[in-house]
Amino acid sequence: MTEPLLRFSAGRAAGGRHRHALVNLGTLVLCGLLAGLVVAAAMFPALAASGLAAKAGAESFEALPSELTTTRAPQATEVYAADGKTLISRFWDENRHDVTFAQISEPMREAIIAAEDHNFYVHKGVDAKGIARAALNNSSGGAQQGASTLTMQFVRMSVTYTAPTHADAVKAGEDTTSRKIREARLALQAEKRFSKDEILTRYLNLAPFGHSTYGVYAASQFYFGKQPKDLSIAESALLASLVRSPTFYDPLDAEGKENALARRNWVIGQMVEIKAITAAEGEAAKKQKLTVKGKRPPNGCTVTKPNDWGFFCDYFRRWWLEQEAFGATPYDRERRLNGGGYRVVTTLDPKTQKAARDNVESRLKTGSAHALMVAAVEPGNGRVRALATNRVFKLDNSANKPSSNPKKPGRRGTYPNTTNPLLTGGSGYQAGSTFKIFTLVAALEQGYPLAYAINSPQRYQSKYHGASGDSACPGTDRWCPGNSSASLAGMHNAWTGFGRSVNTYFVPLEELAGAADTVEVAKKLGIRFLSQQDISMANDRATADGWGSFTLGVSGTTPLDLANAYATLAADGKHCEPIPVQEIKDIDGKQLDVANPRCDQAVDSDVARAAIDAARCPVGDQSAFGECRGSTSAAAYSAVGHPIAGKTGTTDSKRTASLVVTSRSMAVAGILADPDWPETTANMSHDIVNPAVYETLADIMRGKPRQDFPRPSEKLAYGQQRSIPDVTCQPVDAAKSTLESQGFRVEINAEPVGSACPAGSVARTEPAGRTIDGGLVVLRTSNGVAGTPTASPPPG
Repeated sequence: MTEPLLRFSAGRAAGGRHRHALVNLGTLVLCGLLAGLVVAAAMFPALAASGLAAKAGAESFEALPSELTTTRAPQATEVYAADGKTLISRFWDENRHDVTFAQISEPMREAIIAAEDHNFYVHKGVDAKGIARAALNNSSGGAQQGASTLTMQFVRMSVTYTAPTHADAVKAGEDTTSRKIREARLALQAEKRFSKDEILTRYLNLAPFGHSTYGVYAASQFYFGKQPKDLSIAESALLASLVRSPTFYDPLDAEGKENALARRNWVIGQMVEIKAITAAEGEAAKKQKLTVKGKRPPNGCTVTKPNDWGFFCDYFRRWWLEQEAFGATPYDRERRLNGGGYRVVTTLDPKTQKAARDNVESRLKTGSAHALMVAAVEPGNGRVRALATNRVFKLDNSANKPSSNPKKPGRRGTYPNTTNPLLTGGSGYQAGSTFKIFTLVAALEQGYPLAYAINSPQRYQSKYHGASGDSACPGTDRWCPGNSSASLAGMHNAWTGFGRSVNTYFVPLEELAGAADTVEVAKKLGIRFLSQQDISMANDRATADGWGSFTLGVSGTTPLDLANAYATLAADGKHCEPIPVQEIKDIDGKQLDVANPRCDQAVDSDVARAAIDAARCPVGDQSAFGECRGSTSAAAYSAVGHPIAGKTGTTDSKRTASLVVTSRSMAVAGILADPDWPETTANMSHDIVNPAVYETLADIMRGKPRQDFPRPSEKLAYGQQRSIPDVTCQPVDAAKSTLESQGFRVEINAEPVGSACPAGSVARTEPAGRTIDGGLVVLRTSNGVAGTPTASPPPG
């Protein structure tokens, strides 16, 4: 199909400024003769080959196409919010939306007949009397009249739309005798193929009405802001006037408005003449003031209202362009979006979007260089319910403030206006300790239960090499991560290690689970790797297995992916691709499968439940086993008031701050960062991002019934429990040998504690009594001072 802007470059539509007159009187007379020839040709093919047509310069009548090829002209795709009523935007190359005969008012149908073809319901496609009348009128100096019937005009537009090349489309509109003969022949065929009502409807759906408006639906919306079924006599007459020349009769132009008014009143007179309306109705219609709205309909994502919906609209558009169901290439898919006439119901929930946007703006208003970004995803289906940030989705950056990046002096920043996919794409942002969940899942998959304890010092010498500077252990190239506070050192399990975000618990846990397997878990849960460096690291297993810092969230991600990963765990390990649509119907009303959720069981349901049980600790909730000891965002549970799980995240130097919180029915993630300067020296505050996230979830959950997370199995919570042999007061080496012979891992804490046992002997074990099979037992040595050995206190 040819480019839309070229389809009406010739003929009636493109002759818009002043309609072409017929070349000369000889041609007019010939048209009269041709009228008889064409009618006769329908019954006597031999006559079609007469010398008259040849002398006129026309191709052989028999060589003309005998079948009319029709196709749907491009239709605007309409995109709605999840309620199916609120329009987000429309996408179109030609602003058009087909309607049925019944959806067009009777005055509109009568007006176009009065303006263009009085005998429409009488002739058989070619009006011999009309041709003769036009020839006589035009030769006598009267106002120029055309001889084409509505059927012939419909044929011309159809031939233009089905033309295989631009040159063919131009030829279809040339004002030549051969073209008129072809149109007449095809008009006769069209009358056999379609009813009069069908031809009239198709004509009104194809016709151009000016201002990139095609078809009566778009025209009635543009000029009058109403449905075509509601058009009045005066309004119908005006629209019928426009098809003759949309520019010459343009009612939005000062000169054109006078022409339009005169033409409108003439059409009203013609409606009276054909007895479509009474004389009194005609006079009343002529007295009506010519008033038009000229409201251009939305097209694309920069015109959404409210404008914060533009980021979701853009996410939808990018998603569409990735779907092979809409074509083999992005170009094909875009043509389908802009011309396929789809009705799309997206997943955007207006109430959820408003809650997210309001909470973002209340914490960090639009205009800040720092971007506060919040995404909401529904567990179990991947439907994206909100995408909000303190930015305006707008192409014009002329009012933007300077970039915050000192390495880019003189460049404008991306605030307050941007069309960058801040929440869903780009190179992403480091999300810090939120990534520890992937290490936990990898460990659970390999049989390490939540109760698996690790002695977590303030600074841990890892097995990973390549570190330098402050991150290296003194005198080595080994990576030595530390905790945010010395108070975090000690024995920790998954509940306390995750709840208090202990780095030196999760780095050795990652060593046990394997960094490569941890990276694979992140992939399974929906984390995309966005920068080329991260992609290279993640896609090479040998390289990934040395990625020790991965557990601390050094890979770039988006709020959308982060929310979806935690949503997967909240849905018992059922991963669903994030999706912005919940229903797509094609132009015929057929529902397409491409809008269906795309889900798989990413991890075992018991593993997911165990991970969620530990993730309840950081956000102030309590695990099913009562094992939470400490949190990093206790206010979250107080605000939401429903069972929740989640995690905070902070990167080195606090360049980003993040929080993700999920209930059983909604996951919300937020990241605070500087998109213009990822290496910012500013501190991103959890006092900003945390409440924006959990208050959004609180607003979403308000009034909903309580849904608890399913309890994980005892096996994944505690593993197989075994008694710890009593080695109190034994020499350390002997005690260590005894415990290791029973399959326990043994570490020695050389710092003595008060005990009546001989100095240097074992004062107690941590834990005491029982622990998991193969678990860690720490030996505490005695200082020989009187005291009673005590059991290990609870971790954390």
